[in-house]
Amino acid sequence: TIASASGTIAYSSWLAFRPLTNEEKANWNAIYMEDSSIRLRVYRRLPLNALSRLWGRCQHVELPEFARQPAYSLYARLFHCNLTEVANSDLTGYRNLSEFFRRELRPDARPVAAKVGLVAPADGLVLHLGRAEPDGRLEQVKGVDYTLQSFLGPLSSDNSNPRLPDSEYYSRLKTHSSGSSLYHCVIYLSPGDYHRFHSPTDWQASRRRHYPGYLMSVSPGVAGLVRGLFCLNERAVFTGSWRHGFFAYAAVGATNVGNIRVYADQDLVTNAGGPLAPYRDLDLQSKQGGLRLSKGELFGEFDLGSTIVLVFEAPDNFEFKVHPGQRVRVGEALSNL
Repeated sequence: TIASASGTIAYSSWLAFRPLTNEEKANWNAIYMEDSSIRLRVYRRLPLNALSRLWGRCQHVELPEFARQPAYSLYARLFHCNLTEVANSDLTGYRNLSEFFRRELRPDARPVAAKVGLVAPADGLVLHLGRAEPDGRLEQVKGVDYTLQSFLGPLSSDNSNPRLPDSEYYSRLKTHSSGSSLYHCVIYLSPGDYHRFHSPTDWQASRRRHYPGYLMSVSPGVAGLVRGLFCLNERAVFTGSWRHGFFAYAAVGATNVGNIRVYADQDLVTNAGGPLAPYRDLDLQSKQGGLRLSKGELFGEFDLGSTIVLVFEAPDNFEFKVHPGQRVRVGEALSNL
């Protein structure tokens, strides 16, 4: 209702404008939250989470059948959606915008490269990729960085652990003491992209860490302005291992994309509202014996579009076969190994 939506916006606006608590500063790495730049301090105070929840309600409103074909066709033209590859080509079959955003593709629409171990997990634009620095820094976009520790959080589930020197954190993430490095790849899903995401390799997740957070835009323009953007936004980070060592897969929320669904993790609830809380861990190893995923397997979905961040260990001769600014599709080769 209008009243409940207004109440949600009012409450979330208050949450955005209030001062940060000491607990939030400690758990959310105050070096980013208290950025001296006016753009971040103002942007952080916008009620983007509330607006995202309101938009979430709107996109679940069932459209009359006569309006579906013209509405979805207009959206497809505006955002360059390829409707020839959808599993259900009858647009009247999508009851609401959310169902259309999360549309399934034909089984043959995204062939998975067979001769490489790492493939694109989503359709989108490669924002950045490369080797992480030994001091734990990652480039968000050219000239703007963040740290592995700020993004992934403490090595253990005990959030009272002190912050490690970033170089030590980097070393302790790695399985192999020599002959390997940590790499990362950031893929931005635009509103017109296919909104489901897949496993990029054969791997096993042993822990899921959920960071409730902001829902700032993750568009390339904003990523170039807000330092530590991915460390501020709500995200679900799955960590585990693949054949070369450490592997992490993060689904990052954004404005109007508060809902992150992971099919094998029904306990994950995102954009729930309320004050920012410390991260919440789920031990997948003890609960499910670990979450095993195969290359190309469906993993989850966003309600509109957002960002996937991969952080992984690989041999020093590892090379990416894509570059920043390149568009990729699910299943396309990302690397030489």
